[in-house]
Formats: sequence, C-alpha cells, structure tokens
Amino acid sequence: MSAVYAAEDADFRGPLDVTKAATAVLDADGTVVGWGPAASALLGYPPHEAVGRPIGSFIDDHPGDAAATATPLPGTAHARRQVLRMRHRDGHVVRVATTSLPLSHTGTGPARLLSLAEADETERWEALQSMLRGLVDQSPIGLAIYGTDLRVVWTNRALYLEMGTTQYAGLGPDEMVADGEVLSEGYPATLEEIMRRVIVTGEPVIELHYSGRPPSDLEHDHVWSCSYYRLQDAHGTTLGVCEESVDITDRYLAQQRLDLLVRAGGRVGTSLDMTRTAQELSAVAVPQFADGITVDLIDVVLEGEQPPPGTATARRLVRVWEGPAGPAATDDGPGTGPGTGPGTGPGTATGTGARTGPAGRTPPPEPVVHPPDSLQARCLADRRPVLEGPTRTDSGVHSRLAVPLCTEVSPLGVVTFSRDSHPDPFEAADLLVAEELVARAAVSMDNARRFTREHTAALTLQRSLLPRYLPRLTGVDVAHRYLPADSRAGVGGDWYDVIALSGTRVGLVVGDVVGHGVRAAATMGRIRTSVRALARLDLPPDELLARLDEVITQDAHEQAAVQAEIDDAAFGVTCLYAVYDPVTGRCSMARAGHPLPAVVDPVTGAVTHPDLPAGPPLGLGGLPFESGEFTLPEGSVIALFTDGLVQGRDRDRDAELAALHGVLTEHDRPLDDLCDRIVATLLPGPVDDDAALLLVRTRTLDSHEVAAWDLADDPEVVGRARSLATGQVGAWGLDGDLSFTTELVVSELVTNAIRYASGPIQLRLIRDRTLICEVSDTGHTSPHLRRAGSEDEGGRGLFLVAQMTQQWGTRYTATGKTIWAEQPIPL
Repeated sequence: MSAVYAAEDADFRGPLDVTKAATAVLDADGTVVGWGPAASALLGYPPHEAVGRPIGSFIDDHPGDAAATATPLPGTAHARRQVLRMRHRDGHVVRVATTSLPLSHTGTGPARLLSLAEADETERWEALQSMLRGLVDQSPIGLAIYGTDLRVVWTNRALYLEMGTTQYAGLGPDEMVADGEVLSEGYPATLEEIMRRVIVTGEPVIELHYSGRPPSDLEHDHVWSCSYYRLQDAHGTTLGVCEESVDITDRYLAQQRLDLLVRAGGRVGTSLDMTRTAQELSAVAVPQFADGITVDLIDVVLEGEQPPPGTATARRLVRVWEGPAGPAATDDGPGTGPGTGPGTGPGTATGTGARTGPAGRTPPPEPVVHPPDSLQARCLADRRPVLEGPTRTDSGVHSRLAVPLCTEVSPLGVVTFSRDSHPDPFEAADLLVAEELVARAAVSMDNARRFTREHTAALTLQRSLLPRYLPRLTGVDVAHRYLPADSRAGVGGDWYDVIALSGTRVGLVVGDVVGHGVRAAATMGRIRTSVRALARLDLPPDELLARLDEVITQDAHEQAAVQAEIDDAAFGVTCLYAVYDPVTGRCSMARAGHPLPAVVDPVTGAVTHPDLPAGPPLGLGGLPFESGEFTLPEGSVIALFTDGLVQGRDRDRDAELAALHGVLTEHDRPLDDLCDRIVATLLPGPVDDDAALLLVRTRTLDSHEVAAWDLADDPEVVGRARSLATGQVGAWGLDGDLSFTTELVVSELVTNAIRYASGPIQLRLIRDRTLICEVSDTGHTSPHLRRAGSEDEGGRGLFLVAQMTQQWGTRYTATGKTIWAEQPIPL
C-alpha cells in the first residue's frame, strides 16, 4: 500500500476478476468456443455440452425479465457489468453477473472472454468496495493504518484534509501532531504505548481523547476522539493497528464549558463569606477558563449594605481577590488549576485584647481605582460585559474580559478575567460562560452581604447588651474575652458579668443561651438584666438560679402563647453564678447545666474544678439547684467560661481542658496576657460556637480595714455602739462629717435591731472605696422605708438613713439578716 491516502483508482480484485470468476470464450458470433471448470461448477454444463452452443441459449427467456434477453456486448478495457438470468443444467435459474473483455480484433477465432460470477456475491463485494471507497475518499473520519512497528503505512483523504499534509510515511503516532497529550484518564501517557497494548492484547480502545496541534493549525490546540483496533489477516497474523480519529474540538470545548458551570454550581458559594466566594470563583475559573482573575466589590457591600442603583461608578471599589486560586478551594476534592482553597475573612472579637486573624488568613481588602475609560468602569456603568483585546506582544496574545457582579437591583462589583498565556483569546462563546459564572457568584455574594448585615446587627446588639466596662473592685481583678462564632449561624447568646454586691462582695456570672442570631442575643440581654436585678437582692447563688429559672420559664410560655412555632427561640440556658467575699475569702457557687470553673491554687499552681452539683439548665422549670461553698486563698485564679471555649466540631473536650490547665499553670502572668494565651491556644482559628471567658484573681481586705463588734440585745448598748463606730472612724482618719453621719446611721440600725429582733447583734464597719456600716441580727423581717406623718412619733429612722447615705439594703443569711448602708468617702 501507499504510505499516503489510497488513490481513487486502486485496483481491488473481486468475484469477476478472471483469476476467480467462471470464464467462457466466445467467437465473434457469440458461440461458446471455450468453457472453464468454474463455468461448469456455476451452471452445471460440462465443456462438451457447452462448447458450440450460442451463449444466448443459456439465458432464461422468461418474458417478464428485461435482462433475460440481454446479450453481453463487447466492452473496452473494463466492460460494463451486466446481471443475467441464466438457466442451470438442472433447470433452475441462476442470477449471474457478467463482464466481457475483447481478445482480438479479427473476424475469426476467439473474440471475447466472458467472466461470470454469482450476482449476489458480486453485489456484496461491490457494496464492500463502495464502503471502502467512501472511507478512503468521503468519510469524515480520519483513518490511519500502522504497521507492526507502529509506523504509518496508509491514511485516508479525511486525515489528509484535516492535517493538510501527506508526509506521514514512517512516522510514529506521537509524531503526527505537535504538543500531543492523552487527555483520557487511565491510559498510558503516549499513543505508542496505547497502540502497543492493543497489538499485544487485541482489546480495542474506544473514544480516547487526545489533544495536539496539527500541521494545518499550529497555533491552536485541537482535540480528537480516537479509537484503535488490531488488524489481522485470514490466518490470524497481526498486520498492524488501525486508528480512527474525529476532530471534536468544538464539542469538547462546549462540554468543558458545561463542566465548568456544573463545577461552579457545586463549589462557588459554600460559605457566607464574600472573600471566600471570590476565591472559590477563582479556583473554578483558573486555569481552565482564564489565566488570572480579580474580584472588586463596592466598599459598602463588604459592610452588608446594598449600594443604591445607578451609583456604582461613583462608589469606591475594594479588591477582595486577585490572581490564580490558592490552596484547596473546598473540602470535597481538589480544585481546578494550580492550588485552590478556602479563604476566610478576618476574625472578629470583642473585649480587651481582641483576637486577631491567625497567619495564613486572607489579608484585608485593598482599595482600587479604575479610570473612567477602563473596561471595569465601562462594565459597571453599562452593567454588561466588556471585552478588551486581543493584543499580540512578544510574550503572547493578551485579552481581558470584565463582567458586572450584579443583583436584580444594583451592582455589587466587577469581576475581571484575563488571558495572557492561554492559546485562545476570549470569544463570543466565552462571554456567555463568564456571565453565567459571575451570576452564580453574585447570588452567593448577595447572600453573604445579607448575612453580613444581619450578623453585624446581631453582633452590635450583643455587644450593646454585654458589659462595656466591668467595675473596678477591691476584692478581685478581672479580665475577659468574648469571641463570636465565625459560622453562618451567627452570633450566639454567651455572656459574662461582674456585679458589685453589698459588703464588698462580688457576684461573678457566665452563661450561654441556646441558639444563635438576633433572638438569642436579645434573650441573653433579658436574662443578663434579670441576673443583675436578682443579684442586687443579695440572693444566694442557688436561690438566684431558682428565681431566674422561673423568669425564663414564664418568658418561654408567653412566647409560645404568642407564636405557635419559634424556630430559634432559646428555651435552654446554662448559667454559673458565684459570690466571692473578700472579707472572709469564702466563695459560694451554683450552676445550672454549665461547665465547672477552673480554680488555680496561688501557691502550688494546681488546677482543680470545684465539686459543684450540676443542676438542670434554666428554662425547664421546677427543678432544684444546690450551692457549694469553699475558701479561696488570696491570689487564687478562677476561670469561668462557656462550653464554646473547650468543645466544638472535631475538638476533644478532655484534650481542650488539658490545654486550658496547661495555660492556667502560668497564673502569675497578668490576667489580660493569660486571657490572650488561652484564646490563642484553644481557639487559634475560626470557631463554630461563641465562647466567653472570665478570669478572676481574688484579693482579701486587710484586717485593718474591717472592724466588728458583738453587741448584747439591750437598749443600753446603743450608746456604746455609737462610741465604737465614731472611734473607729476617727482611727481611720476620716473627717468629722463622716463621723457624725456614721454615728447617726449606727444608732438607727442598732436601735431597729433591738426593737424588732431578738438575740445577739453584730456591728461591722468596712473601709473600702466607701464606708460600709452593717448591723446583723437573728430576725428575718426586713425593714421598709416609709414616710412618717407630721404627728407620727416613729418611722423616721430609715428615712434619715436613706437620706444621709449613698445606698442601703438588706441581705439575708443562714442565721438572720444584715442591714447595711454605704457612705462615700471624700477624696
């Protein structure tokens, strides 16, 4: 065979070839003068019966058959084939294809050689020949035959037209195009290896995708669908391999664009973070669709606002993403292009020493300015894609495509795709793909914008409900951190508080409202307010939680009555309430389903958890709470926290508690530093639940700042009580006015205790930031302030106390009650 495509006049021998067909020799009159053995086998006449008979006598003269009377006519070098009905010796009719060749041009002797063969066999052969001629000259499928040495020996016309050359003789399969590459997975890297496997195994390869640049178009990649099968002769000897190839470049590119959009649907918008969405868009588009991408958003969009329509070009743009994709875009598999991956926005925190984003996070967006005539500015102004280029330079062909990032109401920004090393510039088909890609990203961006607005509102509400400044108290030093969740659930209902109580005591609170969002934050605000109000009543921790449980249960019933279905209302609340007395060093605690606090011994540094009954979460109603009481040495550190600090998705609680203990052993550090180290150790990255942390270092009042006397239940001790009080005030060096008011307060409180209670009485003075006077007795009846009439003989004592002091109140103890009053100490 030729090493190029087969010629149109290639001679393929068939049934009428004289070396295969039945033959008869005719004279000029059509009389048989020679009869071959194959003719005897075809028609059944032996030579002695056939020779001498006119050839027409063998033809069936059935009147309905036009071919029955046809007489073979002498032809030229290739005579016209005829189909005749000829009578077999046994009488049946045989359809015979005939052709004749002239033997001489004389009037005597043999004149023609008549070839005969069964018409059905001839027609089958001719159909086969027609098919082969079609494959050679008319088929759109490129054909190439390789020998056993895997070198080209034959190609058809389609392959010639596609490649634009016939110089394939002796070439290997990987040498026919430039930059060839096997695209289908699961195959060897070269066509020669694939064809070698076909020769060895005999298993065909169907629809292998292969790319390269043919000689006819060396500037663009083409893609072919190739099939390979082994060629063997009739004896099973391997002759080589046949290759069928079809150029599917347009179809392949269309499928690639469709796959790109499908992949974008599953990988763009996996989070409610605009920066991450931009990175995911880049991960899908680079490098298959573009070499680079930038995403610019209008500044107010990042703040959760929607820019007014028609003002996009006047707004400042900030760049949230630029360049190819980063590491692993999603968790469900590798991205497209060199490294794709999740980006996360900067962390958010409140409180002193707010947490900053850890290393590796996406840097803050940078402002960008696009000139009025730039394609980005034109794109935003017209709200339609703008194509720039292609331009050719020494480094290649460059083109850029800007697509508006829009909602139905207003634009959010602009996405710019660039091609610098891509073989093809952007074209019309790419505009549709780019618009679809950006439209999908725009939906996610707008959802993220809405979430940002709602999250900001909830966070603002929550921050406003948390204490902005904790009171500076003599009995404790405090530091705190609050870290809102970085998840789409939004902020939660964690809170903390420090409450100044009477007698220099301190109330410590930490709690967690079940749920997230604005409703959880509002619920937290109501509960925190309730805790502060109940704490002002000087209730012990277990009683305070019981009262708080009643409040929450009542709120839950009222909400359920108003709204039949509440999606995220918080019926479950955990809380820990502790009261620390710096005079005695005693601390009492109770908890409602809340994690135990950690207590650090100031001498040994040992970290322990007090043995407190768990108690049910608040809001269940009717279940009891129990308090635990213990002594804390001065300098002890108490860590109160919500469960978000030590547990979460893919976090082991025991391991996190062990890490917390490890940091708390460094209790000598300043509390703010200790807070930062705890947060950095336990929550180094994004968190899926809110976390609140309150660190307290205890202090005790010096014995010189406290004076206490036990008094008898006798009216005569009132004068002694006044004398003791004024003497102590003078010893403290306080001025005369404070001595006078203290004498009056002590006189009234001791008199009330003697009049309305029985048993021993204790008088205690405490010098702190205020001067505190306390009178304790065994009675359980609290005095009430009332206004005495002009003719009343009594009822003015407490009124005078209230007028002359800063504040006063009553707290109950296990043995009775204590009435206290505070006076400001002049600076």
